[in-house]
Amino acid sequence: MRNSIQVKNPTAVETLKRAPGRPKDDSLAARRQEEILEVATKTFAADGYQNADLQEVADELGVAKGTLYRYFPSKRDLFLACVDHGRSRLQSQVESSVMHAEDPLKRIAAAIRAFFSFFDAHPELVELIIQERAEFRDRNKHTYFFQCDKDEDDPWEQLIAEQIRVRRMRSVPVKRITDVLSNLVYGTIFSNYFTGRHESLEAQTDDILDVVFNGILMDQNGDPINGS
Repeated sequence: MRNSIQVKNPTAVETLKRAPGRPKDDSLAARRQEEILEVATKTFAADGYQNADLQEVADELGVAKGTLYRYFPSKRDLFLACVDHGRSRLQSQVESSVMHAEDPLKRIAAAIRAFFSFFDAHPELVELIIQERAEFRDRNKHTYFFQCDKDEDDPWEQLIAEQIRVRRMRSVPVKRITDVLSNLVYGTIFSNYFTGRHESLEAQTDDILDVVFNGILMDQNGDPINGS
């Protein structure tokens, strides 16, 4: 590396370079990959997939460009790895948030709040998802909230189905409920992003849950109508 390169992330450089003779660190590769993904995510979000220059990513990390290709064979591979890495972190945060919520409705509320909280902290993932849809339409992955892979049992569908069985929710098709909730949560994220709304996503959680759980209609006595 030339001395003329300005190192913007010295901590990353320390882990991306290993002095000769130093004992091998089994976790070094994982740390290197994590650092590359972190910097590349910000670069793709700021510049767009087509305009992003991987040399800028390498310079930010203080490494040779070839180092990136040791972990990700192509620009496409790196971009998609950034998107999938973000999804994985999102899933972990949501799963962690519902671990101690025993009441099913509180589990749904905690998951939605964690979902919004994640995108408040990582708005760059919204930009990457938009780019993914534009550049790689063949991908069938998703970031919808109440959905799982087709070959997996959906725990949210099971949870909602049980609430219908015990007459805590209306008797409507489960998929209809999960689709509406997914569209509502996902749509809120993109609506905020495109309109530049300054209020945090997490701050909107209570309003969304109030409308979802309590509805907007009232009977003649002024009581909420939660039935059919």
